Amino acid sequence: MSSYGPAKRIVGLDKNVWVEFSALAAETKAVNLGQGFPDFATPAYMIEALKEATTHANPLMNQYTRAFGHTRLVNALAALYGKFQNRTIEPTKEILVTIGAYGSLFNSIMGLVNPGDEVIIIEPFFDCYKPMVLLAGGVPKYIPLKPRENAESTKDWILDPIEFAAMFNDKTKMIIVNNPNNPLGKVFTKDELTMIAELCKKHNVICISDEVYEWMIYTGNKHERIASYPGMWERTITIGSAGKTFSATGWKLGWGIGPENLMKGLRVVHQHSVYCCPTPLQEAVAVGLETELARFGQPDCYLTSLAEELEEKRNKVCKVLHEIGLEPIVPDGGYFILADVSKINVDFDDGTSDTRDYKFVRWLTKNVGVATIPPSAFFSDDHKYIGEKYIRICIIKEESTLEKGLELLKTLNK
Repeated sequence: MSSYGPAKRIVGLDKNVWVEFSALAAETKAVNLGQGFPDFATPAYMIEALKEATTHANPLMNQYTRAFGHTRLVNALAALYGKFQNRTIEPTKEILVTIGAYGSLFNSIMGLVNPGDEVIIIEPFFDCYKPMVLLAGGVPKYIPLKPRENAESTKDWILDPIEFAAMFNDKTKMIIVNNPNNPLGKVFTKDELTMIAELCKKHNVICISDEVYEWMIYTGNKHERIASYPGMWERTITIGSAGKTFSATGWKLGWGIGPENLMKGLRVVHQHSVYCCPTPLQEAVAVGLETELARFGQPDCYLTSLAEELEEKRNKVCKVLHEIGLEPIVPDGGYFILADVSKINVDFDDGTSDTRDYKFVRWLTKNVGVATIPPSAFFSDDHKYIGEKYIRICIIKEESTLEKGLELLKTLNK
């Protein structure tokens, strides 16, 4: 056997919250309200579009397509985002199609961050941000959204302006903003994004705007696109997801959109790793975007109707959580809810040195039969205390799944 092992740069990056808790959910056959994927069907016309693409009379539909994005798809993306960013987007130079939003994040960080560059990460953050920055040789710098006392909604989680401004210096290369935020469901306001934008411009910082939940915005809130702010297009990469947009996470297609000079860095990483994405999937997503753009503003537009369905689920789940003493942080967007479990009086210690929420989620999965995710996984070591009194619940599930999970959670109140 060879004496060689993993490259030094990846040592310590192997731990992943999804590996443990997905396996535990499968092993215990618990109701899975943990991982963020729907258990209902992708829109039927999207499935038909994929069938049509794979059986198309043109044999090239099942061969390699353009490396940086299938032509029909980048044109559809340019039309959609041009409309909402109020600018003309050059499809062949300012858009890159990737293997999921994950791919766009990876390409952005690896293609734009130099060793020693500091990258500001707003907490809670999707857990891949940190290892990607480390792989690029960057230095993660964390700033938490802090809950006000007795916080009830995601509007009560805020950045301290003084602390935030102090994060920027001459080493700062990039900031990653997840809007709406996972796991919190916070939708950043115009004032908050303006504060971020002004600091980016003042310190010449690149903004990676991870907007994969962009269409899941609830009543009374508006999704602001930071790339459309004055002076921000030239320093922003906007990241989107076909999987999130069309409830088809297994399709694993995403995109990055930004100015040509920044996109060049992403393209080089992409061409030397993935090279190109599956042609039939890109064709089907193009059909989806064209269809929804034509339907926009109509009741049957999936880009808006999904949010309406999710809002009903959010309201129902939050009501039950409140009734059983798991006080929810009511989200303004996305499809997750944080619930405060600090008042649950059970012995869930498992003898590990892990944070409270990890222990509780293990106990909940094994003993109650409901799988969730521990939110401290989305915080740096210094700030895990902020997340460890909560659990993260995914609501993009069939009504029957949610009802079964909620009935089991009610047993915590007996």
